[in-house]
Amino acid sequence: MTLIPLAIGLAVALQPAAHAQFGSGIVLDPTQSAHAIVQIGNEEKSIANEAEQIAQGQQIFTNTVKIATTALQAYNVAKQQYDLVHQMILAPNMLYQRFLSPQSDLMLMQQVSNTYGNSMSWLNASNTGNGAAAAYQQVSVPHTANMIPGYSTSSFAGQQQIAAQGATIDIGDSVMSTNLQALGTIRANQAARQTDISNLENATQSQDASQQTIMATLQRINVALLLELRNQQDANQINANLALQQMVAQKQQQDTMKSAFRDSSGYESYYNANVTTTNSGAANLLTQAY
Repeated sequence: MTLIPLAIGLAVALQPAAHAQFGSGIVLDPTQSAHAIVQIGNEEKSIANEAEQIAQGQQIFTNTVKIATTALQAYNVAKQQYDLVHQMILAPNMLYQRFLSPQSDLMLMQQVSNTYGNSMSWLNASNTGNGAAAAYQQVSVPHTANMIPGYSTSSFAGQQQIAAQGATIDIGDSVMSTNLQALGTIRANQAARQTDISNLENATQSQDASQQTIMATLQRINVALLLELRNQQDANQINANLALQQMVAQKQQQDTMKSAFRDSSGYESYYNANVTTTNSGAANLLTQAY
């Protein structure tokens, strides 16, 4: 930068002489000197421009390094996410499969024997729920459709006792037929229910990425809840039928106790009307004999 003023001063100092000659015989041309000074200035500008370009290139290189570093970090994050998703896909098979217990289906009734030829329909009804009422009547002692002889001539209390026992028989037949139909229907639906559970289990342990999405997982949860609700409905049906059967047994016990108390309450009048009269007559005969 200091060469330009020095060259200009030298040119001014030598301006009066058109040509200056040094002792060595070299002639100094002021015009050429000024032209050289301009060239030197242009070279300095060119060098400054190149220096600026080098600085810009360094900045570009620095920015490129930063971009590459950011890209590498993004790649590492993406790789971690991929590894996590891959592990989640494999997790059901690696983490949960060893905890799965063997399935136990609701076993169908097996025919052991049919000695008198009347148990096959009951067996089919217990497995399918079809024809439960007729099958139950076929393997049971048939009930009479008519009133027992002497019912119309019995006392009111006697008619109540006979009617109560007959109602217990009728209700018991209805409850037992309903239980047979309910259990048979549950067994008949067990195959389809087990297929749904197996499909749900396979989808849960699948390594397919489409089965590991949030939507697919929520759908499997919904299906599991629906299956649980249906199982609960079957259990409620069985419990309700068992409760009815217990009520019939309790009714039979209550009727027996009520009949015994009613007979006890009428014993005194029966004794006075029958036993006392007979005894007094026999006592009179013995007194007259002696």
